[in-house]
Parts: sequence; structure tokens; C-alpha cells
Amino acid sequence: MPDASAFHHVTLSVTDAEASAVWYCRALDAEVVARREGDSWRRVLVRSHGGVVVGLTQHDATADGDRFEPTRVGLDHLSVACRDAAEVEAWSEHLAGVGVSRGEIRWEAYGTTVVAKDPDGIALEFFASTG
Repeated sequence: MPDASAFHHVTLSVTDAEASAVWYCRALDAEVVARREGDSWRRVLVRSHGGVVVGLTQHDATADGDRFEPTRVGLDHLSVACRDAAEVEAWSEHLAGVGVSRGEIRWEAYGTTVVAKDPDGIALEFFASTG
């Protein structure tokens, strides 16, 4: 049986691919690695130094002013795995240092987390499990 041990990439639909790329590059300390275009869409791929790839696709059919809604069927949030609470704290400090707004660090029984929201309101979580 094949083993799905990791995702290769995730691609998000966004209202402004270039603005989102700037945000994800700052938030993840990533870089733009490719730009692609189709008849009715534009995509920017960003990759973190650790290899996380996020595709940001702007569709012509997306209504101006549309925003992400986590209660609709589809994506709820993205989560970056952290080794421990100290790494979550380091990400929180990084986000603050590059001007990315984020929530307070939360220490729960199941883990430690901090969350930032991209320009369309998609939550990017940094999470370390306690067990």
C-alpha cells in the first residue's frame, strides 16, 4: 500500500495573488519560486526554506471583495508543525518582527499555537503538540 506521509504543496484561491505572495513570503520567510498563468487564472508559488510550498491562485471569476469563510465546505486553516512551544514562540516573534499581525500565543492541554490571518482571512497556524 502506498504511504501518504506528507503533502507536496497546498494551493489557495485568493483575491490578489501578488499581495498574498508578499504576505506569505514575510510570514513564512519564504521566496517566490514560480509564476504560472492560464486562460482565467494567475498563480504564484512560494516556498519556505524548510520546503513548504504554498500556491496562491487568483481566478478571474472570483468576485471583488470576496473573503475566506472557514465555516463553508473546504479549507478551515493551514497549520505549520513546530517541534515545541519554544518554536511557536520563535514564529510569533518572527511574525511581529516582519510586521505580520497575529493573535496571542495559546497554551492548551493539547498543544501551543499562534495564528496569523492572510490578506483574505485564511488562518495560518503555528502549532506544537504536547503529546
